[in-house]
Amino acid sequence: MSENNQSPIEKVKKQSDALRGSIVESLGDEITGAIREDDQAVIKFHGMYQQDDRDRREERAEKKLDRIYTFMIRLRLPGGFLTPQQWIATHDIAGENSTGVIKITTRQTVQLHGLIKSNIKPTIQAFSEAKLDSIATCGDINRNVLCSSHPKESPVHEQVFAYADKISELLMPKTKAYYEIWLDEEKIADKKEEEDPLYENRYLPRKFKIAIAIPPNNDVDVFANDIGLIAIIKKNQLLGFNLAIGGGLSTTHGNPDTYARLGTEIGFIDSEEKTLKAVYEVLTIQRDYGNRSDRKLARLKYTVDKVGVAWFREELERRIGFKLQEPAAYEFTQRTDHYGWQANDKGLWYYTAFIENGRVLDDETAALKTALLEVAKTGKANFRFTCNQNLILSDIKAKDKDTVNTILEKFHVIKLTEGASRIRKNAMACVALNTCPLALAEAQRYMPSLITKIEPLLEKHGLANEDIIMRMTGCPNGCARPYIAEIGFVGTALGKYNLHIGGDNKGTRLNKIYKESLDEEHILMELDHLFGAFKKERKNGQQFGDFANAL
Repeated sequence: MSENNQSPIEKVKKQSDALRGSIVESLGDEITGAIREDDQAVIKFHGMYQQDDRDRREERAEKKLDRIYTFMIRLRLPGGFLTPQQWIATHDIAGENSTGVIKITTRQTVQLHGLIKSNIKPTIQAFSEAKLDSIATCGDINRNVLCSSHPKESPVHEQVFAYADKISELLMPKTKAYYEIWLDEEKIADKKEEEDPLYENRYLPRKFKIAIAIPPNNDVDVFANDIGLIAIIKKNQLLGFNLAIGGGLSTTHGNPDTYARLGTEIGFIDSEEKTLKAVYEVLTIQRDYGNRSDRKLARLKYTVDKVGVAWFREELERRIGFKLQEPAAYEFTQRTDHYGWQANDKGLWYYTAFIENGRVLDDETAALKTALLEVAKTGKANFRFTCNQNLILSDIKAKDKDTVNTILEKFHVIKLTEGASRIRKNAMACVALNTCPLALAEAQRYMPSLITKIEPLLEKHGLANEDIIMRMTGCPNGCARPYIAEIGFVGTALGKYNLHIGGDNKGTRLNKIYKESLDEEHILMELDHLFGAFKKERKNGQQFGDFANAL
């Protein structure tokens, strides 16, 4: 492709001096809280986004004042795991340098909002002391690798879980820019040390996402990812993985060329060496054939559809040097978190706490943040994040279970978890307003109150115990994965949402737009009608998404 036809970001990446850009100069500019325009693209590769307080944009503009610029930082946590010491560090850093809220994301990590420019470097250095980093959690690169979070899923969970870290390390960029800029390491003299055979100097055309699922639970929404690995386990032995390619959910309102797509399974791989090789070479194909002129059409899903699945598989086999086997049989039966206390096969205990929209804070219902800090201080539990924005206190010995349980009871975490309705526990929302620059409507700030109005409708129709998966995003990018929910809300404007219905409960079917740009009154009216029809007309054992899909 001619460089003249490439998007402006491609030039920024190539001229960034291996992701250094002019970040140092931007940080030293005390006139503004922002960084230079090109650096706003480069800094994403370091795990950050520049944002501003959109609630105050108009007020600031009227006074001819600069926007209130802040930064969001996201940690690299393959599989979503923290030690108690790392949780304490994250708690302290959040209180010192950000809004104080620890946000569990839909990609099994945490992010902090509200960092001012001068606090970025101290924040990264504090994370580094806790052996944590934010490398490659944003930008046109492989992002945080997901894995089924609960060890109860399989006796070989630990073996499968290890792949998340192996893949993350394999796909890390070679540049030392992060260490130079933020950790004051010496700049390397020999540029050959930074030669990157995977990303070269252009990186990927767009962001890249990978997830690992352990059937029968599709808790990671494996088919929503550029690469999905489905663990094939028989008689408690990991035989290998089915490989799915081309999943992705982001769309653009009014652009019919953009669409959500579920991953396509193209084969089975029976060893660790082959699995890692295949994952690596899928990225090289996307690097070489992905769309670099239109970023809205740059994800792997569009590449797969452009070249065709058969061609893609053949090209992958050529690059990896072996034939993929046909996909192995398995079954997904659920897509959920295991709330409350559960034990694994080794006798260790796990408590999954409900964290609404992933926001860890103390409020009138429960002192979540305080409780988790107290648990961490005991050193008796590790911390695991789920892809549904919840948290698992994990690896607790039987003799320590009562100690942890007492803390959870004291700060009302158990009451909060047990008291939440099923629809609320199955719901997710993205950050949206007031910080996300792409948001057209509210999501995490609005969804809790909307659920409070939906719950009586479910009670009215005798459906309160139904496992209905509902999700909301403030824009069509779909960070909370609304396109594979049984009920999805996608923001179109302030107070307005497209209503999507008909995804299945297991995350293997996309939903469809049912009604466009509804306000709250009409959302509740439509749901009341749908719930009533479902109650009267459902087949025996039919789930809501399957019923809605047939409408």
